[in-house]
Amino acid sequence: MSDVVRLEVEDGIGTIRLDRPPMNALDGEVQAGIVEVCREAAERSDVAAVVVWGGEKVFAAGADIKEMEAMSYTDMVDRSGMLQDFTKALAKLPKPTVAAVTGYALGGGCEVALACDWRVVADDAKLGQPEILLGIIPGAGGTQRLARLVGPAKAKDLVLSGRFVAAQEALEIGLVDAVVPAAEVYDTARAMVARYVGGPSYAVRAAKEAIDRGLEVDLETGLEIERQLFAGLFATKDRATGMRSFVENGPGKAEFEGA
Repeated sequence: MSDVVRLEVEDGIGTIRLDRPPMNALDGEVQAGIVEVCREAAERSDVAAVVVWGGEKVFAAGADIKEMEAMSYTDMVDRSGMLQDFTKALAKLPKPTVAAVTGYALGGGCEVALACDWRVVADDAKLGQPEILLGIIPGAGGTQRLARLVGPAKAKDLVLSGRFVAAQEALEIGLVDAVVPAAEVYDTARAMVARYVGGPSYAVRAAKEAIDRGLEVDLETGLEIERQLFAGLFATKDRATGMRSFVENGPGKAEFEGA
């Protein structure tokens, strides 16, 4: 495991810890590390949900511009796949994910947050896609995930201007889901996903997949995706447990195995 990206597991919640001081710049090592820990988190049965956390001071202030500034066109052709692979790995994690944002989530850092299911941010945090100020555009999913989250008009406002967005505005436009004091960000993020620990993990996985895949296709195709995933859950022990518990004890009392 990379020294700059770690997976720390406690009480069923995995924390993907970005740790490349001072600003958690997303160089090649960090990008590869995120892919690696996402794979581990997906495979581990003791991880029910994931928090992405950059520490108390900063989430991630974007790509390593010094590293990128020296690259040629052909260098970037070779590297641009990885530039999207690390956010794809996070977006495709088959478990609930939440970004715990302090300080700055800019450029690639904002794209990491966008790849999570939810975002909890500090009340003094700043988010944005300022790549236009470098003469480029977001390249790790920002033009696509941001537009799907906040709508095309607001996404164009943010991407074309490159301006930073304060926490309260981010909440108002739907870019983030909760704003709390900086000292409470990590604990709030953990609490948001703690409900999934001990839950029917295959059903949670199927629900996330149905929503995410369904957003990319027409309604009829989305309904077919849902139908297949729904039917598939009848092969799980948790489905039998949940229905039996409902019949015998009423709703919300089932004890699931994650199987």
